[in-house]
Amino acid sequence: MINTKQRTMLKSHAQKLQSTFQVGKNGVIPSLTEAIDSYLEVHEIVKLSVLENCELDAKEAAEQLAGRTRAQIVQVIGRKIVLFREPRDRKSKLL
Repeated sequence: MINTKQRTMLKSHAQKLQSTFQVGKNGVIPSLTEAIDSYLEVHEIVKLSVLENCELDAKEAAEQLAGRTRAQIVQVIGRKIVLFREPRDRKSKLL
């Protein structure tokens, strides 16, 4: 669980990132979940965008992705989502 100070640091780091993945009209599909999961293994933080034609809103998509990838939601603003997961085998570089 990340605290408020850590969340603020992660938000400032995520502000510089481009959206790496997009949640499209099919919503949160298994291949997207697997790709995000492997991306989080390496990078710890990921920024996503939810397309307008997606049936889910950004908050719902964030909750589904966080649950399936064991990540934590850093923030949801508009159609942008930021997820964070601490590495299992080493100390986090971002915190």
